[in-house]
Amino acid sequence: MRFLFLLCLKILEPEEASLLPPRPSCSITTGLLVTGCLLLVLCGAWLLGTMFWLHGPSNQQPHRPPLPAMANKTQKIVNNTAAALRHEACSLIPEAWRFDCYPERGVVVTKELYFPSYSLVSIEDTSMGQKAKLVREVKTYYPADIFTLELDIRHETDTRLHVRITDPSNARFEVPISVPTATKKAENPQYTVELSKDPFGVIVKSLNTTVAPLFYADQFLQFSTSLPSQFIYGLGEHRSTFLHDVHWNTLTMWARDVPPMEKTNLYGVHPFYLAVENEGNAHGFFFLNSNAMDVVLQPAPAVTWRTIGGILDFYVFLGPDPGSVVEQYVDVIGHPAMPIYWALGYHLCRWGYKTSDATWEVVKSMRNYKIPQDVQWNDIDYMSQYMDFTFDSTNFATLPDLVKDLHTHNQRYVMILDPGISSTQPQGSYWPYDEGLKRGVFIKDAEGKTLIGKVWPGLTAYPDFSDNVTHEWWYDNLRRFHEKVPFDGLWIDMNEPSSFVDGSTNGCPSNSIENPPYTPGESVLGGLLRGKTVCASAQQKQSLHYNMHSLYGKIYTSETVSEEFLPFVISRSTFPSQGMYSGHWLGDNRSQWKDLYTSIAGMLTFNLLGIPLVGADICGFSEDAQEELCVRWTQLGAFYPFTRNHNSIDTKPQDPTAFSPLAQTAMKQALLLRYSLFPVLYTLFHHAHVHGHTVARPLMFEFPKDVKTYGNDKQFLWGKGLLVTPVLEAGVDYVNGYFPEGLWYDYYTGDSVSSKGEELRLGAPLDKINLHLREGTVIPTQVEPLHLVSALSGDGSATGDLFWDDGETIDTYETNQYAYIIFNVAQVLTLNWFCLWKKKK
Repeated sequence: MRFLFLLCLKILEPEEASLLPPRPSCSITTGLLVTGCLLLVLCGAWLLGTMFWLHGPSNQQPHRPPLPAMANKTQKIVNNTAAALRHEACSLIPEAWRFDCYPERGVVVTKELYFPSYSLVSIEDTSMGQKAKLVREVKTYYPADIFTLELDIRHETDTRLHVRITDPSNARFEVPISVPTATKKAENPQYTVELSKDPFGVIVKSLNTTVAPLFYADQFLQFSTSLPSQFIYGLGEHRSTFLHDVHWNTLTMWARDVPPMEKTNLYGVHPFYLAVENEGNAHGFFFLNSNAMDVVLQPAPAVTWRTIGGILDFYVFLGPDPGSVVEQYVDVIGHPAMPIYWALGYHLCRWGYKTSDATWEVVKSMRNYKIPQDVQWNDIDYMSQYMDFTFDSTNFATLPDLVKDLHTHNQRYVMILDPGISSTQPQGSYWPYDEGLKRGVFIKDAEGKTLIGKVWPGLTAYPDFSDNVTHEWWYDNLRRFHEKVPFDGLWIDMNEPSSFVDGSTNGCPSNSIENPPYTPGESVLGGLLRGKTVCASAQQKQSLHYNMHSLYGKIYTSETVSEEFLPFVISRSTFPSQGMYSGHWLGDNRSQWKDLYTSIAGMLTFNLLGIPLVGADICGFSEDAQEELCVRWTQLGAFYPFTRNHNSIDTKPQDPTAFSPLAQTAMKQALLLRYSLFPVLYTLFHHAHVHGHTVARPLMFEFPKDVKTYGNDKQFLWGKGLLVTPVLEAGVDYVNGYFPEGLWYDYYTGDSVSSKGEELRLGAPLDKINLHLREGTVIPTQVEPLHLVSALSGDGSATGDLFWDDGETIDTYETNQYAYIIFNVAQVLTLNWFCLWKKKK
């Protein structure tokens, strides 16, 4: 186990050591006895360790930081007996009082070795807050310590605090995304900031960074804070429950191509958490850093952040409620884009249509069965030899005709693109690579040569989207291909970026960039930053790939969106601010009930992260989907903000027409239900775009004082009032759903349920997904003619709204080309409505 020496040493000061409410202190006699016992145990462990060291080999692992100096001299291994004794010593300390302040295993850490931190030696007021000088006197066990730091505290708004800790002597990498620049200090902040001088620390309400030392070396930065509760959300992208486990849970962040699985880092990086506190209050924390990092959640509760580059740049959002925290977060990273109306429809795709005619047959079959479908997609099999900006002239010869037919039927076409550009075609035969070489758009290796990796087309080069020249080249490629196949949107895959070889075909240099002193998530990444991607030492226009890696997908996406002919993009890899440019799907899931369930947590998490246009592959991507699973998944998927059925090559077809008449009918009903609710969904996206609201919303957002909602990831809301309760297991015709206190109406029958905050059993035959409307809600529906559905509160009142525009023009809100209607029911028999018309003059 890890030796948690910091809090073991402070056993005589429980009020100081504990991150929980104070407990009764022990007597002096008891304290002396315990201290004496601990010293004996520790001394025994040291002696035993020394004896075994003299007779045993070293077990030091590669790519670990150097052992502390005293450990090098007196104890190079930790044997089982010594470990057991240390375990016994630390077992005297309640687990909630312990702190994971040392990242390595197999090393005994003493107070003298670990405790050196920074001291605050000077401070001055600024127009925005305070600036201070921090100094460390003692070297740590990581190389290239930075001994003098500058602290900049900015009171940006009444609910937003911004803290930066930088090296005043040397410029370090900073994340190149736009954030607001406040020019006036907050007048009535909801927070107070306290600074501890020695050791240095920042205290903001219940967040206290003095609980563990601050590390600031060239390739290792670490700080920790206490937390007010164990209710922590966000921190994407990982497959987990919506509410994170804080029991020594390490979440690694480094964009990686790996199918969704627990305990691993996935496609995107989002170092933001939302914490729900007592009485439903909430705060948020955003660490603006793109380097590989570990986030360690601890039962104290507490969190430790470890990163291997950049600066310490973080925001604290004070809420006070969960929804307000998300609004304040997207005010910093950027509000999500308003999706084009057809993007809300049903999307159909698979890898394995194999021909354009086969694709066309599925489209025609959907039409024949009158199952709604707005968008048809193709995976990489449409390409010639899997090369971007080509299509197979034999198997997909009729692709342009297919797209023309889709447009004739008011449908749309989306195709996949990967960043890897084939580098092996004869010179003059493949314009994207030839022109890319000519313009110098590709990522370079450490020697300045074009870095070559391997993806679907074979050997490939990777565009450097941090260079403006690449943007122009990429746009030219899109325009040229659009003239051949007039696609309506793009699906960007493999953009972590992914490679089938580690680093490059020529390997990577052996240096501290490739093998840093500390590698986050070593058990996941195999100790290699270059695992399944390009070399960390690769050169990009703005910086080394070491710094830019997790930003690759975001920058790629932002350079792809075009108002001229590309208003819709879905991306696999994501980073904060991604929602301004694209939506996201949750990756290569499986056709399993567990994947159906975990998709809800993924959808809710990305709504917290400012990317509300999100969904999972309906019915699952890999493996054959069973009929019952696919029906239930289609019902749930009808309430994903982004709804797409997609599966893999060499699996059975899983579009609705591939199943029995009963299944087809159930899926069709679910999709028609979604289409009838388009006005609701479109209005929710408007509020996300303008105000930073969530679209698919966790129950605890609307009921923050109801603790029973905190861990609920089997149900969710659209907005504030439409409750979705899907079936998530096989072979049942019912589902148990939790109903927060209040009056709820069955969406289909109008029957009411008055709940005191209880779980109810609901009938759920195979053709039904349970929906309920919360009292006081009015929703517009698209059933011809347009309808209003009102769920009256006890006093006969209800309210709702509708945002409406032409569904196609970009930025209608910004250009005043829309209608916004507010509905109010004041009496049972009286409907009052108020309309705000906005027209461009």
